[in-house]
Amino acid sequence: MNALKQKILQVSTDLFQTRGINSTGVDTIVAVAGTTKMTLYKYFETKEELILAVLQQSHQDFQNWMNERLGGLGGSPNEKIQKLFEFIEEWVTSPSFTGIAFIKASAEFPNEENRIHQLSSQQSREFRLFISKLAQEANIKDAEGLALQLSILFEGAVQAEQIKRGSGAIKSAKKAAKTLIDIAIKQS
Repeated sequence: MNALKQKILQVSTDLFQTRGINSTGVDTIVAVAGTTKMTLYKYFETKEELILAVLQQSHQDFQNWMNERLGGLGGSPNEKIQKLFEFIEEWVTSPSFTGIAFIKASAEFPNEENRIHQLSSQQSREFRLFISKLAQEANIKDAEGLALQLSILFEGAVQAEQIKRGSGAIKSAKKAAKTLIDIAIKQS
């Protein structure tokens, strides 16, 4: 990717996460990125296209990070699903954590017909499918049910941590996830 396009994307990501999407105008983005509107619009035809690109990049970065962490285990599928929330806790408690882009975007664009909301919803489903795949690999009978439960814990804890860092929500979610996973493994 072009270095200037990447810079605009990174600056936009940072500003959207810290100030909000609707509160961040194109003028602010180009000023912080040290570029012009013409250059921004060369790479992203509209602000909506920029927002969609930010969501896609943020989701891909998180997924790559999670795949790397789980791939580094080299253990059994049961170990991978049991470590999932440990890695999520690591990510949420890191100093660089600013939230999950698709959760914030769906709150700012609540209309289900909006492309930004639709992408946010799709990314939520993709993460649930990711969890379901881990559960299937661990031979869990109701992999989809467990994935739904774990994704609810994940999204709720992340929202609570976005509202108040260090709230303890992620630690509680991790304990609840362990209980749900242990039960699901025993029932399989």
